[in-house]
Amino acid sequence: METSMHILKSTLAVTALCAGFAISGVSAQEAIPSGTYVDQWGTSFEFSACGDAGTDLCAVMTNLAGDSATEENLQFVGQQVIQAPQTASNEWKGQLNAGGMSGEVTLTQTGADTVDITGCRAAVLCQTLTYTRAS
Repeated sequence: METSMHILKSTLAVTALCAGFAISGVSAQEAIPSGTYVDQWGTSFEFSACGDAGTDLCAVMTNLAGDSATEENLQFVGQQVIQAPQTASNEWKGQLNAGGMSGEVTLTQTGADTVDITGCRAAVLCQTLTYTRAS
């Protein structure tokens, strides 16, 4: 009887642990930023979940402001310029493909309404910009 009770308790513990992992997976998926986010200069992106599993983060450039608003770069407004697979909780890594602004990017959801985008060229020249939810 004692062995049966130990097996039952072990089974329940493993089931609870698996359920916890399943629930956390749903929470991570719900945490994907969506909507329009804008930086301090007025450049904005529309973020949404994408990819086969719905865990990639895609970004459509909706406005381009400041020094980056060159004729070459303005042609990318209204186009998807980022598709980044999720690499950790609240983190996605991929490529920004927008003419003169192309390079590797890491997107990190730092709060309910903020996303940091760190862009690097040649893995040395890096800059982080904070985007805040506008809608």
